[in-house]
Amino acid sequence: MVWDRCRQQAPSSLYVHIPFCPSRCFYCDFTTYVAPPAAVEAYVDALCQEFALLAELRPAPLQTVFFGGGTPTHLHLGQWEQVWSALTRWLPLAPAAEVSVEANPGRLSRELLQGLRSLGVNRLSLGAQALDDRLLLTLGRQHSADDVRRSVELARAAGFTRINLDLMFGLPEQSLADVAASVREVVALGVPHISAYWLKVEAGTPFAEWQALGLLTLPGEDVEAEMYGLVREQLAAAGYVHYEVSNFAQPGEEARHNLVYWRNEPYLAAGVGAHGYVYGERYENVRSLLAYQQALAAGRRPVAQSHQVSAAEAAEDTVMLGLRLRAGVSAARFYERHGADLTALFMREWQALQRLGLVTWAEGAWRLTERAWPVANEVFARFVGVLTEDAQAVPAPAGGGRLHLERAESEQASEIGEN
Repeated sequence: MVWDRCRQQAPSSLYVHIPFCPSRCFYCDFTTYVAPPAAVEAYVDALCQEFALLAELRPAPLQTVFFGGGTPTHLHLGQWEQVWSALTRWLPLAPAAEVSVEANPGRLSRELLQGLRSLGVNRLSLGAQALDDRLLLTLGRQHSADDVRRSVELARAAGFTRINLDLMFGLPEQSLADVAASVREVVALGVPHISAYWLKVEAGTPFAEWQALGLLTLPGEDVEAEMYGLVREQLAAAGYVHYEVSNFAQPGEEARHNLVYWRNEPYLAAGVGAHGYVYGERYENVRSLLAYQQALAAGRRPVAQSHQVSAAEAAEDTVMLGLRLRAGVSAARFYERHGADLTALFMREWQALQRLGLVTWAEGAWRLTERAWPVANEVFARFVGVLTEDAQAVPAPAGGGRLHLERAESEQASEIGEN
């Protein structure tokens, strides 16, 4: 018998999706659009209306806000001021809130960065992906390695001290030496947080089409595992803590917003295609710009589908998401939330994983072992359906089922539950 105390917990985090990009990268399957200025203006108006409707869910003062995309910095400063005014009117921020914005290098101005900082944005996440112009062209990125360096300088000049850089590995024709060089350069830039993601070829992308035609040369799983090991080794030597499967931070610089996801805590979400988790319900907004605007014009939240998460399913999610963290899944915290003994509830799974050398018990928590990090998905998969196969869950809507857990920033570039 398990329960979920978070069903009654008011959300204090918000994800906001800004879906616009100047062009679409070859690997991207996110909800993004290349759209004319009028469409962007209409979207901003609709987004401000959605904030008002989210206020009806009675959230607590927001401790974290994350603007992801797409390219949030595709909005000009006037649009940002409009968004910020509506957000803070309807969803007040806590005094020390973390407010993060994703940005693409090469398309940032001093004026925009200073404007964002003055509004209250205090964390910037730059989608560098690589510090190699050849690899950036391969990805379809519109910036150069020099653009990354200049963007970091501009951000610091505007007053940003909390800066994240995204890196990707497992790229077409990328070598171990390429990965090592990018990591060295990022470390030299001195940013306090680094996210490093495996490339995953998603259906419907140009990369998927080229792979099907035999035109995409990828390093392969063994080399990708070596790349991951190299990233971990170099960043550890530079003083970064590998605190989550794909994330590294200097002590005290962890992304507070993403910790909400990995601790399976509630959060609001606004914008097309955004996923939220509030009062025991996971929901996904419509992906169409037109449908999004029509719903809000009619005074309705633009929810495409929702799913009531059973207490059993929530317990599984707490384990699968919590194991992504170096701190692991605390037995005391699990008992406080779910009213059950963590070890006893999943005894068969822990024993099997222990025999394989993939989990360990330390400081009152189950954690991944060092050898488990490269194959973490195999560990997470052990907990899918363990409790819910026989549990009486609320039926999902047609076409629903267990919804995707929210993307964790790309810190959205990697889906939660996937490397």
